[in-house]
Amino acid sequence: MEAKEVFVPITLESIEPVIFPDVALYIKTGENYVLYKNHGRDFSEHDHDRLSKNGVEFVFVSKDDMEVITSHMEASAERLLKSDILTSRAKGKMIYQTSINFVNDIFTNPDKTTDLDRTKRLIENLMLFISDNPDAITSLETVMSHNYHTFVHSLQVASLTLLMHAEAYSLSRDEMLDVGTGAILHDFGKIFVPQEILNKSGKLNEEEIKVLKRHPEEGYLFLQGKGVLSPVALTIVRLHHERCNGSGYPLGLENRDIPRSAQITGVADVYCTLTTDKSGTMTMPPHIAVQLMRNQMKDLFAPHLLDTLEKLVCTEDFQQFIL
Repeated sequence: MEAKEVFVPITLESIEPVIFPDVALYIKTGENYVLYKNHGRDFSEHDHDRLSKNGVEFVFVSKDDMEVITSHMEASAERLLKSDILTSRAKGKMIYQTSINFVNDIFTNPDKTTDLDRTKRLIENLMLFISDNPDAITSLETVMSHNYHTFVHSLQVASLTLLMHAEAYSLSRDEMLDVGTGAILHDFGKIFVPQEILNKSGKLNEEEIKVLKRHPEEGYLFLQGKGVLSPVALTIVRLHHERCNGSGYPLGLENRDIPRSAQITGVADVYCTLTTDKSGTMTMPPHIAVQLMRNQMKDLFAPHLLDTLEKLVCTEDFQQFIL
């Protein structure tokens, strides 16, 4: 039986006409993928404008072409973020797409986690975008509807973790890079969890919960064995599910025994889970999510970190957190 070709969504606004890699591009019509541009022809400004005017948000590429696309977008990211021509929205789409490609690649090819320079470049670009755009949260958009939930969630959590650290503490550039690296890899251990558990729509049974709860430790042990991540990054991967009242895992730590960066990542992780579901739909407004974390999850999180979270996300113009 012939294997079905897998297509990956690319946001139209993240594509630079003419210099985008020479790969076939498709448009999705219903459940079918229709060839728009074959190999051997540039994707021109005219193509870009035409698709945009027709309301096309995504084009699709073969999964086999993603390596060359990912390399191109990562190499171009810093230049585009510093451009005076692109709008904040376009920059958001670009850094969003680049980050999703990166996380997808790392989770699919775990041995690539040894390329620490690549990871740091991604975090530096994410930090550059956040620092230069006051409306960074609302400038970034999601492709969760295309089954990229785990990758999108990783980017959400990393972005909010960086914003919370910047708001609450004065960290050096290197410290922020360590924090961002740990946060974007916080769920790396889920590559060891069977897909049927991760994708289960109903409630998990006790045995499935036990398997799922192993992901922080398994992710930590794998990444520690690679010998490239800092202690801060590794701590975030291992301890982001610890809770102040000792009910968390894997070690059952309490309060100040839980490192600060792991606590912040844990807050960001729960907030992002509460506010956006696997289809990319907003499940509750930011202020409701924060109040739920204060009241129904009382004693799980440090109050001053919830204050920081509320200050960041509960603003008048805040529509949804979709980093």
